[in-house]
Parts: sequence; structure tokens; C-alpha cells
Amino acid sequence: MDNFITTVNAVLPLFLIMALGYGIRRTPLMDEHTHQKMNKLIFQLFLPILLFKNISTSSLDALSGSWVFVFGFVSEMALFLILFAVVPLIEKENRRRGVLIQALGRSNYALFGLPLVGLLYPGEDIAVASMLVAISIPVFNVMSVVALETWRGGKLNVLKILRGIVTNPLIIGCALGFVWLVTGIQLPQFLQTAIDDTSSIATPLSLFVLGGAFEFSRVRCNMRPLLIGTIGRLIVVPVVGITATVLMGFRGMELYAMCVAFMAPCAVSSYPMAQQMGGDGELAGQLVVFTTAFSMFTVFGFTFALKSLGFI
Repeated sequence: MDNFITTVNAVLPLFLIMALGYGIRRTPLMDEHTHQKMNKLIFQLFLPILLFKNISTSSLDALSGSWVFVFGFVSEMALFLILFAVVPLIEKENRRRGVLIQALGRSNYALFGLPLVGLLYPGEDIAVASMLVAISIPVFNVMSVVALETWRGGKLNVLKILRGIVTNPLIIGCALGFVWLVTGIQLPQFLQTAIDDTSSIATPLSLFVLGGAFEFSRVRCNMRPLLIGTIGRLIVVPVVGITATVLMGFRGMELYAMCVAFMAPCAVSSYPMAQQMGGDGELAGQLVVFTTAFSMFTVFGFTFALKSLGFI
């Protein structure tokens, strides 16, 4: 029961913010033009700053002496490569292909996973989980950009795809974050505080705008890809990922930190990213909402099973 309450406490605030956005969007306070501008602002400013902050403030010391980071990088890359091969076989519409690859391969680890690891291991140093965020964020974002750029529509243009990747605000935020992390550059306190405060806007504002975009009447139109994305994100990917992690011999916090990356719902930022990069933004938003809702039960189930078997 404690695990279920922990999961609910991590998920319910997300829904309350989305519900607020859904309600405000149906008042004169937010019209379509304002909604689109807010979406663009999140993608081009707030999310890049959040990524920069998360990576630049990580600890390189946590990387030493643990193979979980190598496994995390390799497994996430392998997952995306498999999705690039499989998704085009089950979805024929280009705008949905990129969105499904992003939804199945990119989890809400930073927002959803870290609180769960911290609550399951109270009072312990969760540097391993924090550093996994710094590794996951660039992989998730680069591969998501590749997927969305590849299936924007029309003929594939490699140079155009590469240009879209290197000029993507999220990729730039990740790259700058790693430069600061590796070089150890210390920002003045007033500037670091400004970055911290600005980055804290990204997630709640993304949830708020996502809630404003949600249309219940449109769910039926996307039912097939919505089912594929939800079942794949919450059941298929976790089963395969957790099994591989257990077989690799990881246990305790390292195991759970890695497993949460597989179990977590779709990343909130996948909605504005799809919206701004020519993907099916409507489907991306619905996948965030549905995977977040049902993750309360699937995460509890997987966590309970891992604890019962003595792996964590």
C-alpha cells in the first residue's frame, strides 16, 4: 500500500495541473493564439533551460565504479533502434510514427522517477539515480528529435534532418549542460539562482498547456495508436527492460533506478516537442495523459513484484 500511495503522490499533482489547464482553456483567459505561443515558448526557452540545469548540476563523481550508467546508455539506445525498425511496420502515417517512437522510448524519468527512488530509499544518497537523469536526457532528446525530424513528412533529406537536430533548442540545452558539467565552470550565484527559478517553470507550464490542448472527443480518432503507445510504454517496454536489468545482475537502488526509467509514463515535454516539430501533437498529448493515468497501477505492480522477489 505504501508503494501505491507513493506512486499516487507522484502522479496526482500532474493531473491537477493538467485539469487546471483544461479548465482555463475553455474560458476567455486563453484563446488558440495564446495557447500556441505558450507552447512555442516552452519548447524554445523553458525546456532547454531545464535540461541545461539538470545536466550541468549533476555530479561526475557518481559515474565512477558503476556499470549501471553504461547499461543505461546502451539499453536506451538499443530501445530506440528497435523502435525505429518496428514502429514503421505497425503505423503507416508519418506524423504518428515519430510520435510513437518518442512515446515508447522516452519516459518521464526526471519528473516521475527521481521522486519514486527517493521515496523508496529515504535518507539514502540517490546520486546514481540523479546521474542516470543526466545520461537519459540527452539520449531521449537526441533520438526523439531524430524520430520527429525523420518523419516530418515528404522525402527524407539527411542534411535537413541533421540541421534540424543540431539547431533543436533541446539538443542545444543538453550540449551546453554537458560542457558546463565537464569543464566544471561555476556560474555566479545570482545567475545560477535565475536559471534554477526559470527552469522550475518548464514542467508545470508544460502540464498546464497540455491540459489546455486535450480534447476528449478526439480520443476515438486516435484509439489504435493510443492503445499501442500506452500498452507499449507501460507494459511491453518495462517487462523487457526490467528483465534485462535483473539478468545483468543489478540489485537494490541501482536496479530500481534503472527500472523506473523503463516504467515511467511518457515525458511531459514530448507534447510541445511533437507540436513544434510537425508531429501529431494531439496524439502525443493524449499519450502523456493516458500513460500518466494508468502508470499509477502499473508502476505499483512492478514495484510490488520487485520487492516481493527481493530484488530491491
